[in-house]
Amino acid sequence: MIDPNSAGAVQLRTAIAELGRVEGSLLKVDGFLNHRVEPLLMIEIGQTLATTFAATAPELVLTAEASGIPPALATGAALGIPVVYAKKYPRSDAVRPAYVREVSSPTKGVEYRVEVARRVLPEGTRVLVIDDFLSGGRTAEALGEIVAEAESVLVGLGFVIEKAFMEGRGRLEAHGWHVESVAVVTSLENGVVSLLD
Repeated sequence: MIDPNSAGAVQLRTAIAELGRVEGSLLKVDGFLNHRVEPLLMIEIGQTLATTFAATAPELVLTAEASGIPPALATGAALGIPVVYAKKYPRSDAVRPAYVREVSSPTKGVEYRVEVARRVLPEGTRVLVIDDFLSGGRTAEALGEIVAEAESVLVGLGFVIEKAFMEGRGRLEAHGWHVESVAVVTSLENGVVSLLD
């Protein structure tokens, strides 16, 4: 379980309160997390996620480009293990030696495919999925399915920020997967960010 008093969790809640902005149903954190990145904050978040999942003995961190790369890299560095990021492409019929899933993004209104080259995800690898946001859970679900197809072991899924009022956690836990988030947003009503303590 995430320690809510860890430096990463405390600093993240502060950053969301001070720098996050609400635009409609979206929480914008591009001033510190997924466009402009604050490295020291990311290091603390990575340490928090690494501490949370260390007992599961992951051997590799898996994420999706591009916004998942900073927290995945920070987590991988804290654990001392490699990081693989799934590449995103427009939907196509191209055939490559990769594990592939089609994903639709309601927030961006597009469909795309995520691919992980077979050579970078060996069978039997203990994999930790890390991403910046848990909202609808479609990308994380696709990554979990890729881990299963590779006959590897998904040890858990960690997120920097979770929207608790969306269906993402339920979608992932329905597979029996372990899900943790550093900060949990409970509401964006009236343009105000409410966080779980």
